[in-house]
Amino acid sequence: MSLYAIGDFHLSFTVNKPMDVFDKRWKNHVVKIEKYWKKKVTENDTVVITGDHSWGRDLAECQADLDFIMALPGRKILLRGNHDMFWDAKKTENLNEMFRGKLEFLQNNFYTYEDYALVGTKGYCYEGKDSYEHFLKIRERELGRLRCSFEAAKAAGYEKFIMFLHYPPIFMEDSIPEFLEVMKEFSVKRCYYGHIHAQGCRHAFRGEWDGVQMEMVSADFLGFCPKKIG
Repeated sequence: MSLYAIGDFHLSFTVNKPMDVFDKRWKNHVVKIEKYWKKKVTENDTVVITGDHSWGRDLAECQADLDFIMALPGRKILLRGNHDMFWDAKKTENLNEMFRGKLEFLQNNFYTYEDYALVGTKGYCYEGKDSYEHFLKIRERELGRLRCSFEAAKAAGYEKFIMFLHYPPIFMEDSIPEFLEVMKEFSVKRCYYGHIHAQGCRHAFRGEWDGVQMEMVSADFLGFCPKKIG
């Protein structure tokens, strides 16, 4: 029973959104995901997918994408990414009920792997695409969701955590200290994130930061092969 992480599938079975227009590494990426996943992951394993699952704008448009994920071996835990328009942040419980036994959606809750609580949220970082005031608003909302995830796990008796984000908590010279403070508060030792692609991967922080091991698991960075993390 192993634990894996990977993110950013950017599936588009229903909508016309080819990823190879951005980078040639994305050519036939769905075939690569399925091939490498089935080589490594068994039905007894758990995989956390760190967001940006589908280009679909609603549940109907992304149903075929979720069907693809559901058909892959193992237990699948999904985190919300910035492109996951089908996922109403206020209705995560509805998704968990709708896909019970098939997919698990991580937000304001937690899941378990051995004696670890798997916690997380989308996160947020300032990329200059919106006002700084809007960034602050979203950051506070995401911090609240992350804390809710930790507190639910702690209330259930868990003291060891593996944390997942979609956005990186550190990128280039910038960090989101509030997320790092939460990690320190709950003694997090490992954090996994996605979101970054192509040339941006060179600027993503990977390594130890104040006692926390940070790893990027964007699909293209991993060569579309899930990373074993436990």
